[in-house]
Amino acid sequence: MISVKPLLLSAAIATTSRRALNLNSAVAMSTSSTSQSCANGKSALIFMHGLGGELNFWFITSEIAAAEENYPPPPLPAAAAVASHTALRLTSGVVVSSGKWPLACRHDNQLPSIRKNLGEKNVHYVFPPAPTIGITINGGMEMPGWFDLFDWPIGISARDDRDGKLAAAQQIESTVEKLEREMGIPASRIVVGGFSQGGAVALLTAYHRRTKGKEPFAGCVCLSGWLTMKDELAVTPEVAKGTPLFWGHGQWDDKVLFEQQAHGVEKLRSLGVDVTDSSYPVGHSSHPKEVEAMAEFIESALTP
Repeated sequence: MISVKPLLLSAAIATTSRRALNLNSAVAMSTSSTSQSCANGKSALIFMHGLGGELNFWFITSEIAAAEENYPPPPLPAAAAVASHTALRLTSGVVVSSGKWPLACRHDNQLPSIRKNLGEKNVHYVFPPAPTIGITINGGMEMPGWFDLFDWPIGISARDDRDGKLAAAQQIESTVEKLEREMGIPASRIVVGGFSQGGAVALLTAYHRRTKGKEPFAGCVCLSGWLTMKDELAVTPEVAKGTPLFWGHGQWDDKVLFEQQAHGVEKLRSLGVDVTDSSYPVGHSSHPKEVEAMAEFIESALTP
């Protein structure tokens, strides 16, 4: 019933990405960074959040990290216990109603700690906030979201909010135009990426919307996202050749189902896109190895 959905979705959002990002482990797993600068001039990473405008990352103990390699995942500690020890709330946007990303957790702090060439001297980081819209599966209640959702969980048969997705892609395209106009950073020096809904928008912006005559992006990152508007998917040869993709997904994802990764990767590869895909023993969240792999991919995409 509709009256129950706001409760279900709120619970889903509250648990999204809590079993995730052990930054110390990610840094420890880092291999050597190349000494070459990412670019003669600056590059950029545009990264978009998921539904609700925030991701909940927390630094986990080695015991819990080890347990995550098994299924099912162990129960989370009580909220009060997490808050008193290691919880960090990650608000995904430049500025949204609840503030900025904590400096320790933003990608412009995380990624350079793994790959030196991704420091702000070389890479300009942009975290655009989604608009606040009504979400159908949440009983129409308003929340930060890039587009409406009609199905939950989100499987390969999920319906599209075409107008909302095109508006989201246009917002990112406007951000790209501003970067080139004000900072001289062209699309060929920009990686677009996102988590969950943000990943879906990144794919739409990088592949569907880069029509003939538009300069391809340097790369695209999709974390726990999905390929939308599949019936309208057409990738130009220039984009297929020029915009590689990194797609990471949790094997136990019960929000954006794991089937979405194989489905989307197969379609994009069939159109000539160079896809690096990997999966991890987590739900709708990130994993330290995923963060390391993403950093390596972004460095490679932005290094001439």
